[in-house]
Amino acid sequence: MNHSTPAQRRDWVDHTRRVVVKIGSRVLVDEDHLLNEDQVASLVRQMAKLRGGGREVICVSSGAIAAGLSELGWRDRPRDLPSLQAAAAIGQARLIGLYRELFAAHGLSVAQVLLTHADLRARERHLNARNTFNRLLGCGIVPIVNENDTVAVDEIRVGDNDLLSALVACLVRAQLLVLLTDTEGLMSQPPGRPGGGGLVSVVERVTPEIHAMAGRSGSQIATGGMQSKVQAAEMVSRAGERAVIAHGRTPDVLQRILAGEPLGTVVQPRPQRMGGRKRWIAFFNHPRGQLHIDAGAARALVGEGRSLLAVGVTAVEGDFDRGAPVRIIDPGGAEIARALVNYAADALRRIAGCRSSQIAEILGGCEYEEVVHRDNLVLSSPGR
Repeated sequence: MNHSTPAQRRDWVDHTRRVVVKIGSRVLVDEDHLLNEDQVASLVRQMAKLRGGGREVICVSSGAIAAGLSELGWRDRPRDLPSLQAAAAIGQARLIGLYRELFAAHGLSVAQVLLTHADLRARERHLNARNTFNRLLGCGIVPIVNENDTVAVDEIRVGDNDLLSALVACLVRAQLLVLLTDTEGLMSQPPGRPGGGGLVSVVERVTPEIHAMAGRSGSQIATGGMQSKVQAAEMVSRAGERAVIAHGRTPDVLQRILAGEPLGTVVQPRPQRMGGRKRWIAFFNHPRGQLHIDAGAARALVGEGRSLLAVGVTAVEGDFDRGAPVRIIDPGGAEIARALVNYAADALRRIAGCRSSQIAEILGGCEYEEVVHRDNLVLSSPGR
């Protein structure tokens, strides 16, 4: 296991001014799937202390559907979308009302922010959301964030609040994402495996081996599980920020983490913080297609930091317009980057494998020599 020293912990704690706290459903509900108001009050008290200590706090809270189930008299999470959305509509009102009441007792106001992936994907709405968060935080408000489950469908939904919290952390450039769950952190063996496993205290880089340690959700109320938390932490790490996965019912867990106490699993950041536009390209867009490239083009992108030229493209998948997000796939089938393309799919198929000097003749003009400019490309493979 890797361990950070007290001095290392103290250093990053001292530089953490903006925190996103994600609270999972299983942290907030009791064994009967009812909202545990005492537990919510404990976490509100801790977040209020962080805010009182000069840190800005955003809370991404699950629990709306679980709260709605109790109002509807249902014991189990339904499977059909209309029932889920009805439970979310009822439960969200109850949940935000509880947060408003509890934070008010500490002299703080809250704002409800309901998001879908569409709100974060479109560039103008993305920037508007970031500006709204910054203004709320600047006014001393605690944003309470959840996916807009009442209207979200597969095409626009984020998927789960682990991913949503990572996207919010990347959006607002928070130095720390705390993922509160019902386990101590990432264990070296998934729950239920023979022999068990110990807590992984520090993850320097998320690798396939780290993903293999994570299990799946075993709850009817929760939608995530350790795998989604590791994925969320990996996203934040790639952006150059830090994540901690910890048990949400540990007494004073937030104060202790921000005091440098070695709780949970710390996922360390990459050395370079990713800029806002690069984050938008890497994390917020659903790719519309794939560009397969040859070995020479892969070396140019990964090893030399160059743009992608048409001559290196071997195949084009999907139907997309100019400026669309795409995956870039190396000869081994691995995704090595995400990017915004300069040409629509039909045009790309016509110029794939051709030299830049041939583009004008083939298409009747050459607006761009590059298929993808380096400024519109983010490498995605570990270690790059």
